[in-house]
Amino acid sequence: MRIYLAARYSRRLELCGYRDRLIAAGHDVRARWLDGEHQISNEGKPIGENGEALVEGDDGGSDDRSASLRRQFAYDDLSDVEQCDTLIAFTEAPRSGFSRGGRHVELGIAIGMDKRIIVVGHRENIFCWLDEVEFVETFEVAAYLVGEMVNR
Repeated sequence: MRIYLAARYSRRLELCGYRDRLIAAGHDVRARWLDGEHQISNEGKPIGENGEALVEGDDGGSDDRSASLRRQFAYDDLSDVEQCDTLIAFTEAPRSGFSRGGRHVELGIAIGMDKRIIVVGHRENIFCWLDEVEFVETFEVAAYLVGEMVNR
């Protein structure tokens, strides 16, 4: 099964562990953002896994190379969501912090494409209440559910 993992970027390392477990169970996890180079600083600058600038002298504005990287990050994520069978979204408690919200867009794309969706954590927004969205409290339950899909 092809799976996309969606979450706040700050949870990337946690999700890398989940990705590894899903791959070990025989799944194909397509979520290039987990590789660490789809990161934008608070100032809007593309940065690598260790916080290093991917574009020297980038002011977070419309520098051509920075803009190109930002677009590429978005297209990579869009393509990964399009190719998945199941999207597992890791949510946060409503109004619990600041984030850019890319995971919400990914969830919306998956809803629009009629993908299987499993939400782990909280019903963070109104779309988590749709009948077609499966809600679970832990990754272990989500992993069980996708394992069950493979075993059917």
